[in-house]
Amino acid sequence: MNQPNPALVTQRAVQRLPRVALLLFCAAYVLPGLFGRDPWRGADITAFGYMLSIAQGQSTWLSPTVTGLPPETAVLPFWLGAAAIKLMGFMFGSSVDPALAARLPFALLLVGVLVLTWYSTYHLARTAAAQPVPFAFGGEADPVDYARAMADGALLALIATLGLLQLGHETTPEMVQLTSVALFLYAVAASAFRGIKPKLAVLLALPALAASGAPTVAIALGAAGAVVSLNSSYASVRQFTLWITSSTLAAFLIASALGAWGWRLAAGHNAAQVLAMLKEFAWFLWPCWPLALLTLWRWRRQWLKRHIAVPVVVLSTSLFTSVAMGGSDRALLLGLPALAVLAAFSLPTLKRGATAAIDWFSVFFFSVSAIVIWVVYVAMQTGLPAQPAANVARLVPGFTAPFSAVELMFASLGSLAWVWLVQWRTGRNRHPLWKSMVLPASGVALCWLLLMTLWLPLLDHARSYRPLIDKIAQHVPKGSCVATNNVVRGQGVALQYLGGYQVETALTPRTTTCENWLRQELRLTPLPAPPGWTLVARVNRPTDKEEVTAVYRKSP
Repeated sequence: MNQPNPALVTQRAVQRLPRVALLLFCAAYVLPGLFGRDPWRGADITAFGYMLSIAQGQSTWLSPTVTGLPPETAVLPFWLGAAAIKLMGFMFGSSVDPALAARLPFALLLVGVLVLTWYSTYHLARTAAAQPVPFAFGGEADPVDYARAMADGALLALIATLGLLQLGHETTPEMVQLTSVALFLYAVAASAFRGIKPKLAVLLALPALAASGAPTVAIALGAAGAVVSLNSSYASVRQFTLWITSSTLAAFLIASALGAWGWRLAAGHNAAQVLAMLKEFAWFLWPCWPLALLTLWRWRRQWLKRHIAVPVVVLSTSLFTSVAMGGSDRALLLGLPALAVLAAFSLPTLKRGATAAIDWFSVFFFSVSAIVIWVVYVAMQTGLPAQPAANVARLVPGFTAPFSAVELMFASLGSLAWVWLVQWRTGRNRHPLWKSMVLPASGVALCWLLLMTLWLPLLDHARSYRPLIDKIAQHVPKGSCVATNNVVRGQGVALQYLGGYQVETALTPRTTTCENWLRQELRLTPLPAPPGWTLVARVNRPTDKEEVTAVYRKSP
């Protein structure tokens, strides 16, 4: 018996998003933040440290270390960054910053995620159950045009998702994991229409996911994907189950060989933790989650069909992993391609009122955000308005805003493009399926572009370790030997990369031969100097007044 299909789509509604516009969307999203900044504190600089350690021969490819400590995840992501550093160094010498070289393959991974999400949606939308209802007198959407329009909508939905914004532009293992999940989603989606490509994709996806630090997710995805494929009405998809099983086995073997197995489960969740997770999910998955829920409701009689079941199992695996890890946003990141696919299938069912609400909310929210960014930028450059300038001086003491004509030009072009898009969308362009995602996606891209041009020096000063290293260098000459036992790995990387220090991890001050000792302390609870050491200074990052780095020198 035929199940009711909620998609009523005319041929006029499936016009393609111009490819030039789509490429500009992607470029405006991927390129800002790639150039002109240091690795930022946290996972970004820590991962870079392992890449640099391998590239410079300070540790081996199979067992990289930073300040003597091994990584918490598998090594594949660090191999990518290290290979890029060595390749750029071989081609261009020291003229290419190693941090920029390490970011290049991860920018390509982000491009890959966007492309794979597009093709995953395209193939799922071509299945018979996903096609719009045929009209009695013709005029319904062409199947291929319909699939392309849906894929355009999914790509825009992914760009609009807030959770991808920062984590998608970091040089971290999670980007390799995200690409692997997107590759798996593509492989299962395309298995009904393609021959060798999906098979090669699935054979690569799950082992790469395991080798980048998520073997449990790889096994779970393999099991869920095999169940969905085995129950498909397509004979080619049922045969594809064998390839998924082989990939799952390969992922298990690779994870075991690399020692990638590890449990990072939360002990339990009380009511406050559950509420915090729900709040995090709400903003991290915005604006796709309301659309995905609408898809599940409007297509509720089609849940077992491939265009719903495939993204649901991938998204569910990510959600379950995130909850099991106490609401980890990095585990939640892995479900964003599948979430965007689900969101796209709500577009043929959106009513005019819902579309208008999305548009006007996007216009208001992103226009206000862009105006705030511009006002603060003008205040940093001129001192007027006085209040924003005072706020910057208070929050980021010691920062002096430089002027860049190039960054100002790109920010101005992006702002003008936003004005044009708002004018275009509020005109008579009501027919394309992807129209509701244009303003959310372009608004996110605009704000990211403005932040990574107008505010980049400010953010770099606030989130980089360079100001802290410069303060330390006032008391300890760069290139000296420093010992520590409690600075975080990211700060250890910064000491080596930005300061050229020889960092030694020692259990106690008595076990080191270095003349300098660094120790992280709390500002309000300073610790006494270790025996035989003299306190030289206590310094902190501009945006962290509570935690200080105490600098000691051996007493004569």
